[in-house]
Amino acid sequence: MRKLFLTILLAVSALFAYAQTSIQVQTHNVVALDEQFNVTFIIEGSKPSDFTWEPGEDFLLVWGPQQGRSTSVQIVNGKRTESSQTTYSYILKPLRPGKFTIARATARVKGNEIYSKEQTIEVVGQGASSSSGHTSQSQSRPSQQQRQSPQQGGISDNDLFMTMSLSRTNVVVGEPITATVKLYQRVNISGFESASFPSFNGFWSQEIETPTNIEFSRETYDGQIYNAAVLRKFVLIPQQTGALKIDPSELVCLVSIRVSSGGNSIFDGFFDDYRTVRKKVTSRPVTVNVSPLPAGAPASFGGGVGEFSISASVSKDSLLTHEAASLIVTVSGRGNVSLLETPKVSFPPDMEVYDTKVVSNVSPGGLSGSKRYEYPFIPRSYGDFIIEPVKYTYYDINQKRYVTLETAPIELKVGKGKEVEASSPVVMPGVNRKDVKNLDSDIRYINTKDPGLVQKGDFFLGSGLFWTLMSLIAAATATFWLTLRKLAARRADVAGTRNRKATKMALKRLQLANTFLKQNLYTAFYEELHKALLGFISDKLNMPVAELSRDRISETLKAENVQQEQIDTFIGILDACEFARYSPASGHEAMEAHYSSALDVISSIDSSMKSKKNSGRQAMLLLILMIMPFAAQAGNDAYVDSLWTTANAAYEQGLWADAVDGYEMISEMGLESAPLYCNIGNAYFKSGNLPKAVLYYEKALKLDPSYEDAAANLELMNNMIQDRIDPVPPFFLTKWLKDVSYLMPSDAWAVVAVVLFALTLGLFLLFLLAPTVAGRRTGFFTGIATLVLMVFAFSFSASQKKEYMNADEAIVMRPVTSVKSSPSSESTKDLFVLHEGTKVKVLDTVGAWNNIELADGRQGWLPSADLELI
Repeated sequence: MRKLFLTILLAVSALFAYAQTSIQVQTHNVVALDEQFNVTFIIEGSKPSDFTWEPGEDFLLVWGPQQGRSTSVQIVNGKRTESSQTTYSYILKPLRPGKFTIARATARVKGNEIYSKEQTIEVVGQGASSSSGHTSQSQSRPSQQQRQSPQQGGISDNDLFMTMSLSRTNVVVGEPITATVKLYQRVNISGFESASFPSFNGFWSQEIETPTNIEFSRETYDGQIYNAAVLRKFVLIPQQTGALKIDPSELVCLVSIRVSSGGNSIFDGFFDDYRTVRKKVTSRPVTVNVSPLPAGAPASFGGGVGEFSISASVSKDSLLTHEAASLIVTVSGRGNVSLLETPKVSFPPDMEVYDTKVVSNVSPGGLSGSKRYEYPFIPRSYGDFIIEPVKYTYYDINQKRYVTLETAPIELKVGKGKEVEASSPVVMPGVNRKDVKNLDSDIRYINTKDPGLVQKGDFFLGSGLFWTLMSLIAAATATFWLTLRKLAARRADVAGTRNRKATKMALKRLQLANTFLKQNLYTAFYEELHKALLGFISDKLNMPVAELSRDRISETLKAENVQQEQIDTFIGILDACEFARYSPASGHEAMEAHYSSALDVISSIDSSMKSKKNSGRQAMLLLILMIMPFAAQAGNDAYVDSLWTTANAAYEQGLWADAVDGYEMISEMGLESAPLYCNIGNAYFKSGNLPKAVLYYEKALKLDPSYEDAAANLELMNNMIQDRIDPVPPFFLTKWLKDVSYLMPSDAWAVVAVVLFALTLGLFLLFLLAPTVAGRRTGFFTGIATLVLMVFAFSFSASQKKEYMNADEAIVMRPVTSVKSSPSSESTKDLFVLHEGTKVKVLDTVGAWNNIELADGRQGWLPSADLELI
């Protein structure tokens, strides 16, 4: 460990010694081909040894080296400081024009070898330095200086001039330009007056270099050597398109010129006088061609032109409501940093955002740096939020296209903080009266009785039972009316009466024939038997006896669905009767046989003809029985009763989650009722889920608008919802009808409609069948009234059913959400903010977005995931 420490100490000491002792080089960076110039090497500190340097093949060593040593001692406040330096001087002369590198010099200081840096020198073929230069050559050429600067007070423009140089002249709007104003001179300048620089119309400009002491250094200009100095340096950013002209810069220079005495003595130069001449120099105007930026800039374009990067962070990612924090966005890079616009940040809804603080950090050159944007904000709602990525677009000069930068999304967790307490009420002196205030409020208790569960979407109106009852009532009314009509018609129908009494009359005649049979009156018996048979057929078929023939009887009976065997028997008995009238007696036994056969055949023919008439009635009755619904209704079986009882018990014990699970299981079985939905809402409210509670109270009222518990609980929920929306008042008549409609549920109105339908038909029968005018009038007007009431009841039931079936209302489920102007999260505006539990109307659906409308008429778009339909 000790060796390691010593090694580190020696390395640091060596590095420190090297940093303190080095070889500096002093020389010109530009010289003329015929000029001799100095090269001086300076070593600060300890005296060096073994100094070596070679001028190389590009320069001629005129003189040197000359070594010098100087030491200075200072005592300040009793503190003594000593410094020393060693110099090695050479005089060189270039051999040819061009750019050459002076080799490095080496030396040893305290055993360490040190080096100088390589120095580049430009050699020009013509031109001379000014008389103010620091070379021996410039001091030994007064005649040349005199030739270049006329003695009569005139100063050539080639000896003193000013330039305005631009880094580029073809740019786009917003692209930075560096403008440099320089003064070139080969005369003796003693001062300056009346400096004037352009106003740079059409540009945003900023001075980045304003020297207080003008220092000249050698430069070449058009192959000539001048002493040049920077007067001003600007950063220009064009704000307009087209050819923008930059006005000239102006400066008055005070130039000292020598005035000769005019003699030819060798001492003339010594006795010459100097005078000061004012020379105004002006730069040439410069034109910059500015092109517009390409069309199609994204909405996130912030005016940046160059090359940039972006980053974003928050001061803290976990905070409470009403607690302040800041989003910090930093844009850095090269380009027009000073003109970058503030990035647009989409904060989550219900966050108060304050004025943005901007801090610029631009480099001295003005072409690079960064801008820091701080967005203070305070969340007013709790929950997990995401600050969407901050997008920032700039125009890349090198790629010649727009480049969009994007930060990563930032997650925020906002917990519940202390609510802002309202200001205390002002107590007026002398006032002692107080309002009666509720200590607290709560929802109504759950329903523990029979919930009256039915299948979801199962309404009495429009069901099979409803239409069956309506049909039976109509059929019963029609049957009653037809029966009365038929009785009246039968009383007026002689032929029908004969038909119905045919068998009875035939039996009476057969009784007389039976009397003749008992008396054994052969001829009388068969005559009466013959009359009975013909009378029966005549009455039954409604045909005169004169038109009865064997063939006619056979065809007519066959058409009346009488079997052929019965027809043959009937015809046989008729033939036997006619034969007996003209033949001797065949005996008492034959008479009895014919009598019995006549009884049987009359009875069988009568039965056959009645069965045909009753077949239509039987078919109608069978049809009615077939259309009677025998739907299996989902009853409150033992399992459902068990779930209901268990969920109620869990609620009573404060196990809200278990109560929700039990009630939801009943709902998942396809059963529903207003008490069930109200109980689910109560359980969700107790568990702290406000939007779910509002949703199920709305479901209960949608199923039964007259359910008071759900209405009372929903009113309490509405007082807890953060959004207060003033609805557009409806037409008074519409509101009145709706209030009347909500007095009973849909099924109750449907039952009322059925009862009123039956009553209306009964009054209609009274109108048709009443024997007096007063009775008919009563039936007519009372029937009209019951008909109108039936229409209203039917309409109320149908409207409630339609409202239930229409899934066009929803509840906001997110703690806070922003309503957009279009169904997209890109290139859209936030219209307003909604909070959990707010009821909206769904107008349309596009993909994963819903077009919603508030009760006050405002519309917008919300993601479908933020809503749940009622």
